[in-house]
Amino acid sequence: MILLRFSMGKILASEMSDFVPMPRSLYEPSAKVVARRLLGHFLVRRTPEGFCGGPIVETEAYVKDDPACHAFVGLTNRNRVMWGEPGRAYVYLIYGFYFCFNTVCRPQGEAEAVLVRGIEARFGLDFMQQNRPVAHEAQLTSGPGKLCVAMGIDRSLDGVDLCSIESPVFVAENPEVKRLRRAIGPMITTTRIGLTQAADWPLRYYLEKSAFVSKKVRRK
Repeated sequence: MILLRFSMGKILASEMSDFVPMPRSLYEPSAKVVARRLLGHFLVRRTPEGFCGGPIVETEAYVKDDPACHAFVGLTNRNRVMWGEPGRAYVYLIYGFYFCFNTVCRPQGEAEAVLVRGIEARFGLDFMQQNRPVAHEAQLTSGPGKLCVAMGIDRSLDGVDLCSIESPVFVAENPEVKRLRRAIGPMITTTRIGLTQAADWPLRYYLEKSAFVSKKVRRK
C-alpha cells in the first residue's frame, strides 16, 4: 500500500504500489456527503510515464435542485454522464479552454456531482510539470483547471469508471487518510467560488493547512 510521508514531501515511484480504487458505494450518497469523504484520498491519473496525482484537498458539491448544477436544466449531451451510474468521471470545458474534473454521485437518474478543486501534487511530478511549468510546486494543482492541465485530464475522460484500476483516471483509497487530515486539516466548510447562482450555498470543503487550496477563507 502507499504510505504517505507526513512531511508532505514527494512520493517516489518505488513507494507506490497496489492502488485500491474507492468502491462505487462511496459515490451513492449526496454530493455534499461525498465531497467531504473524498478529502485526503488520492486522485490518480495513469500516464505513459506512470501514475501522477496526489491526495484531494479541496472539493465542491453540486446537488439536486441546485441552480448552479449542470443537471438543473435537465438531460443534455454535455451533462449526460451525470445522469448515469455513480462513480463515473464527469469532465467538462469552461471558458473554452479549461477542463474541470468531477465525480458523479447519487443513483442513476439523480444527477449530482463533486468538483475536485485541488490536490496535493505528490507523485508523477515530472509529468505534471511538463504539462504545466510553474515556479512554485503549489501552483501546479491548486485549482480545478490547473489540476486538469497538469494531469492531462480532458473531455476524452468524460464517463470513465473511477472505480476500476484499469481506468486512465480513478480515485484511490489513502490508507492513512485520517493521519493526513490531522496533518493538514481541519476541514473548512465555506461557500462555492466563481458562481452567479447559489453562490452563498456552503458546499465547498478544504483542508486548511494545505498549500494547494485554490482560495482560503480569511480567519478573523
